[in-house]
Amino acid sequence: MTNFFIILIGFFIVISNVIGFISYKKKKSLYSAAFTILLLAALFASIGGLLALFIIRDPFAIFYGLQVGYYLLINSLIVLLIAIGVSVVKKYNIEN
Repeated sequence: MTNFFIILIGFFIVISNVIGFISYKKKKSLYSAAFTILLLAALFASIGGLLALFIIRDPFAIFYGLQVGYYLLINSLIVLLIAIGVSVVKKYNIEN
């Protein structure tokens, strides 16, 4: 059962990053991509929680879905830190 949720976490991370990349290409903003991934973290956490609830049929199974959301939040934070780093490097290179 745990292998299913590990695969689910990996699948949702890949899907959210692909959608974030499409958002970046469309709007040319890393901050927009990070915000898109943050919104997808909430969506995929709820989907993961519902899947866990239907598969395991235990009220505490919702925490498996929240674990999916936790990893997606960490992923969103990493993208946001990369966006801040890129902005700082661009500003530093333009001024010098």
